[in-house]
Amino acid sequence: MNHPAQIRIPATYIRGGTSKGVFFRLQDLPAACQQPGAARDALFLRVIGSPDPYSAHIDGMGGATSSTSKCVILSQSSVPGHDVDYLYGQVSIDKPFVDWSGNCGNLSTAAGAFAIHAGLVAPERVPQDGVCTVRIWQANIRKTIIAHVPVSQGQVQETGDFELDGVTFPAAEIVLEFLEPSDDGDDGAMFPTGNLVDALEVPGIGTLPATLISAGIPTVFVNAADIGYTGTELREHINSDAAALQRFEAIRVAGALRMGLIKTAEEAATRQHTPKIAFVAPPQDYTASSGKAIAAGDVDLLVRALSMGKLHHAMMGTCAVAIGTAAAIPGTLVNQAAGGGAREAVRFGHPSGTLRVGAEAVQENGQWKVTKAIMSRSARILMEGWVRVPGDTF
Repeated sequence: MNHPAQIRIPATYIRGGTSKGVFFRLQDLPAACQQPGAARDALFLRVIGSPDPYSAHIDGMGGATSSTSKCVILSQSSVPGHDVDYLYGQVSIDKPFVDWSGNCGNLSTAAGAFAIHAGLVAPERVPQDGVCTVRIWQANIRKTIIAHVPVSQGQVQETGDFELDGVTFPAAEIVLEFLEPSDDGDDGAMFPTGNLVDALEVPGIGTLPATLISAGIPTVFVNAADIGYTGTELREHINSDAAALQRFEAIRVAGALRMGLIKTAEEAATRQHTPKIAFVAPPQDYTASSGKAIAAGDVDLLVRALSMGKLHHAMMGTCAVAIGTAAAIPGTLVNQAAGGGAREAVRFGHPSGTLRVGAEAVQENGQWKVTKAIMSRSARILMEGWVRVPGDTF
């Protein structure tokens, strides 16, 4: 019996922040996959190795976690004033599904670096030495991200001494600016319900105080104490508890309904990437997953967040934007956990350590908006060449 040979597609495997993904230039994709649709989704699923009932991604490039089951497409920008368009696909591990509903903040770092590596930034825009400012159009959420990428001898400088909790080795620092990251929605409201804190009714759990915010990525924040946690939990404390994961999904679905992201609870199954669910607590001592001691005085608050149904090993970049934004607005649960009051930056504790994010929030005509969120990450190419998939994949 004859079987189609494998085809090979130019690709680059990159770590960005605390995530990894397979990066493609749009023009390098097979013709059928250069447009959104079933062929593109099928390609990304096969590249990553999903759906995988073993949750191991043995036959693909994925790492069987939400942080490592990602694909990215970059192209020269179609939007004036931008260098590249960046499109992100979150690939489900165990289902035949690619979620295009949000951004990956961590891979936004790699998008800036890859844009230069791939020749998608005009040569005159890249200094011989210094910092290249890459203006990125995030096509999933239609927002501008500015990446300040260090350059040495005309090439991206990847090595350095910048340390990022959740990443084993140091690298060069890349500063990201997320401009006006609050969700446009129907009315442009950062808080879709109009409230800084809602009474969120969750079937099977009860009514919980919750901050529902769209900034960076739609996020549902609840208090750790209200759901029986301290905020110091690590991945194994949550991800090994099937009942706990079901409760978190119930909270996420209730939040998605309240925010108007879905119309029925059943729709949540096709929107796994958003919204995120996170729980917050005031500062206290804990030991990070690396064994590093985090003192209460090192942070303003503690945050744990789930991505694709599992507790994240560190913090999603887009969720960090939501944390920084909510922390800057007096009255939100995040702000309260950080001690209240106005602030322009916050350092929070997550399972792998700490992270600082700044946000500039203002109130106009009774509505809160954030003009900018800033954080530092790093990125490094791990492998480049071709990725191979069976010829009948799409």
